[in-house]
Amino acid sequence: MASRCIVSNHYLVNHALKEAHRASSAALGSKRCSGVPGISVSGPVAALIAAAVIGLINATLGLLLKILTFPLTILTLGLFWFVINAIMLELAAALVRGFYVRNFVAALIDCGNRARS
Repeated sequence: MASRCIVSNHYLVNHALKEAHRASSAALGSKRCSGVPGISVSGPVAALIAAAVIGLINATLGLLLKILTFPLTILTLGLFWFVINAIMLELAAALVRGFYVRNFVAALIDCGNRARS
């Protein structure tokens, strides 16, 4: 039973690091994250902090939300996950000073752009 907990904790840490790496590589390239006009970051330090917060939110709250809303996700053929990711992106923007999301539509467009790449 203890090994199962270690594996799940390792999975969460690994998932958080992957998300942080993905977000930081997108954010450090320019002032605008991933080319979406409604999302901006004030500098590289804010981008790294935002990447860490996005990774933690995706690994904890995001995982819980995706499990709880799985039936709705199936009914919408997976499109509801874009809404969940946009909500988590706005939450990260509310928590990190220097990381700005203008509105929900900009966050939703960013989630769509990340899904294509």
